[in-house]
Amino acid sequence: MKELKYLNKYFLKYRWRLLLGVFITIVATVFKLVVPMKVGDSVTVVKQYLNGEVTDLAYVKHELLINILLLLGAALLSAFFTFMMRQTFIVVSRYVEYDLKNEIFQHYERLSLGFYKQNRTGDLMNRISEDVSKVRMYVGPALMYSITTITLFIVIISYMFYTAPILTWYAIAPLPILSIAIYKLSVIINQRSTIVQQYLSKLTTFTQESFSGIAVIKAYGTEESINANFEELAEGSKVKNIDLAKVQALFFPLMMLLIGVSNILVIYIGGSRYINGQIAEFGTIVEFLIYVNMLTWPVAVVGWVTSMVQRAEASQERINEFLKTEPAIKNLVTESTPIDGEIEFNNLTFTYPDTGITALKNVSFLVKPGETLAIVGNTGSGKSTILELIGRLYDVKAGMLNIDQTSIRNLNLENLRDSIGYVPQDAFLFSDSIKNNIRFGKEEATEEEVIYAAKNAAVHKNIIGFKKGYDTILGERGLTLSGGQKQRVSIARAIIKDPQILLFDDCLSAVDTETEEEILQNLFKISKDKTTIIVSHRISSVKNANKIIVLDEGKIIQKGSHEELVNIEGYYKELYSKQLLEKEM
Repeated sequence: MKELKYLNKYFLKYRWRLLLGVFITIVATVFKLVVPMKVGDSVTVVKQYLNGEVTDLAYVKHELLINILLLLGAALLSAFFTFMMRQTFIVVSRYVEYDLKNEIFQHYERLSLGFYKQNRTGDLMNRISEDVSKVRMYVGPALMYSITTITLFIVIISYMFYTAPILTWYAIAPLPILSIAIYKLSVIINQRSTIVQQYLSKLTTFTQESFSGIAVIKAYGTEESINANFEELAEGSKVKNIDLAKVQALFFPLMMLLIGVSNILVIYIGGSRYINGQIAEFGTIVEFLIYVNMLTWPVAVVGWVTSMVQRAEASQERINEFLKTEPAIKNLVTESTPIDGEIEFNNLTFTYPDTGITALKNVSFLVKPGETLAIVGNTGSGKSTILELIGRLYDVKAGMLNIDQTSIRNLNLENLRDSIGYVPQDAFLFSDSIKNNIRFGKEEATEEEVIYAAKNAAVHKNIIGFKKGYDTILGERGLTLSGGQKQRVSIARAIIKDPQILLFDDCLSAVDTETEEEILQNLFKISKDKTTIIVSHRISSVKNANKIIVLDEGKIIQKGSHEELVNIEGYYKELYSKQLLEKEM
């Protein structure tokens, strides 16, 4: 259970609730103990009357009535405290589940991009849902039944030894055999539980990817192939679950066999000792039979709890694997560091740690607040990498990246990212209203601010054309909108944030030239006192920038203004001439 030690901090957090649960468990167990005692007393009284040892029938009726009332009262009180016990332990398990899910999700948010490139979304989802649910079973039911079992064993077996020690030894003799069998089976359960969880992650990942890419699947007509792959995974999962169920199925029959042996021993040994006069009261044998059968559920629970603990151990190990992963990007500065927006790259070389591809080689440039820098280049030349480094999605290893003449690593990470409005190449929208998607840039924004941002992004007219306007709910990843509309909503999201730095990563590629011109004019007015970097393949998007750099295989091959570059032979002039010809045609 070494992996489950991680949960000890939650046990400490809710220790008073758990201690209350332990106290209630003990009280409930004590009341359970009264029932067999009174049944035994009643049997003894009746036996004495039948043997002629007691002749007063009224006395026998009175004793039986008292015992019945005590039985009823003890049963009701035991039921009440058992209910309270479940309320205490199960509620704590839900609290722990809530805390653990939040901790995992917050840790996911802190982890760097490289982590998400190496791990699949379905697996991440499975660990925060299915694995946490398995862990909750350990914190709640497993803990509750363990405490109940221990308390019941201590109280009942102590009383049994006090009443008839020899008979008790015979009654509990099969239990060590059961303990050894449980230990052997639990090892197998742990191994098979781990495999089952791994298959569940594979299934979750496969279905998540299939639903996300359903449009591509339908377009290529590969439904049968995808279904066959799913059936293969599901078949593997079924086989592994059956293997696990076969082992778990041994618990209950084994428990029933050993409890049955205990009953036989109690009847035979107890009867023999009563006949020999070594047990004074006949009711003692009846008491012991009830006690042995009362131990049936706790013994069964031992197997069930062991299974739950093993599953939780396997799940917590998978959770810990991610929780122990340190974010590659850490906030090294706790004090606030306001951002003005000056950006300087100085002989910067960057290699992606996950692929080993060198995306930038000795890149140097300076952009001051109020200036616009445009970056042009072929696909894979390193344009998007520059924007990722400015947002500190990766750390620089060679060269320098300064913001306001301070190394980017010496800035408060939250202040840095709060000062950036980033529009990615592939616009991502949430399954929410258009209004809330724009407000993602500024949660407290008024409706007027939302409309103003949408107008500047040239998407307002499109939005009011929808039946529900700004309250239109988008499909997953913004499927309700066209490519150009998604890009413009994403631009509105950046505008409404009113940041010091605006980063546009080829975000006008799906917009027609007329709309592009309108957006650029609006952005020119908005970004007068801001630092703006535009990545684009279109000369029309970059021609008004203060500075333009041209990248090729991670190196700056040209630098200057639009007027300067169109008069110099090279990539920029060729691209300009080509696009000018296409426009004329």
